Amino acid sequence: MTARIYRPARTAMQSGTAKTERWLLEYEPERPREIEPLMGWTSSSDMKSQLKLWFDSEADAVAYATRNGIPYRVEQPNEAKRRAISYSDNFKFTRLGQWTH
Repeated sequence: MTARIYRPARTAMQSGTAKTERWLLEYEPERPREIEPLMGWTSSSDMKSQLKLWFDSEADAVAYATRNGIPYRVEQPNEAKRRAISYSDNFKFTRLGQWTH
């Protein structure tokens, strides 16, 4: 079973970058989830899918995986491209569009 080492992206409910600096090691599922015929709930007999290990750096996570003989793959994070904008730019004289109420 292969482990995936990555730095999770922020959730849609976050505007900041809290909880995105740590690295996560989690196992990829061996089998797909099944639907129980009685209640219709999804279930899995894969116990390693519940395991999540947090690390302070990528090197710590890779060292843990190699020390314990876990095959892994590292996914590098995509950094957010933010452009610097300011509220006062809405009222500049050189603004391209008209400013209206």
